[in-house]
Amino acid sequence: MSENAIEARGLVKYFDKFCAVDGIDLTVPKGSIFGILGPNGAGKTTMLRMLLGIIDPDEGSRVLLGSDRPLSVAKQVGYLPEERGLYQSMKAYDAIAFMGALRGLPLKTGRERGRQLLEENGLGAAADKEVRMLSKGMAQTVQLLGTIVHEPKLIVLDEPFSGLDALNQGKLENMIRAQADRGVTVIFSTHVIAHAERLCEEIAIIAGGKVPFHGKVSTARDRLRPQVMLETRAEDGPWRKALPEESERRGDFWHFTLPETGVEPLLKSLIDGQAGIESLSIERPGLHDAFVAIAGEAAARKMDEGEAEVPA
Repeated sequence: MSENAIEARGLVKYFDKFCAVDGIDLTVPKGSIFGILGPNGAGKTTMLRMLLGIIDPDEGSRVLLGSDRPLSVAKQVGYLPEERGLYQSMKAYDAIAFMGALRGLPLKTGRERGRQLLEENGLGAAADKEVRMLSKGMAQTVQLLGTIVHEPKLIVLDEPFSGLDALNQGKLENMIRAQADRGVTVIFSTHVIAHAERLCEEIAIIAGGKVPFHGKVSTARDRLRPQVMLETRAEDGPWRKALPEESERRGDFWHFTLPETGVEPLLKSLIDGQAGIESLSIERPGLHDAFVAIAGEAAARKMDEGEAEVPA
């Protein structure tokens, strides 16, 4: 048995003459929270739909939960599409049960689990309310609960944080972690880097229909050297030779990239040279910095523009 929930090789998809996905390889380990990170229009949704068998690739192959026919394992998958939609006249617990029934869950069981899930997520009082009476955040939570009510092995969420305020984004992050704690594989797409950085061990960065990076978040961040901020009592001395040539003086602090030799030789030179260290901090680059280095400034600007549209 494969240790991966998803394996894809050389996926290509055209819409007329436009290449939306251009030769993508992807591997998602079982039991992981895996993020697909990229700006709007990068090809995230098209890639997810190919992985799930909703659309077929023009080239390449994919294996989902051990099957090369993704639709044959659809009942083991929970999918929250980017386009949300619930029947407005349904009661909240019935809407959850209905979504479970589409994946083979008996309606009676779905209704029981629907009430339980709503109660567990602080929406017990809303169970008998029609969807039309719910706030946007509550309705989106109902749809997410409908995505997991049949207890799938794999959960696929397309831009799940879009349109949610900060409180509901935090609740959704907790729900994703809870599913992963049960051993469920969760894969989600997002243009908000902070969510991927908090939730994911592994990511795929997608830009222009290609994946320039696929691997651990720590590996992406390690592509950039840590940054050092140094404050000394002495303004000059033999210790200055230990600082990289590109060091910049900003006010009372020196700013530079940590030398590849590490911090220990730097500290020795500063101490031996009587620099008088007042403070020294080393900041590891964040995932946003890594994204810029991997995908480029243009893709990062699109990400930032999309993020600004999300309510604070």
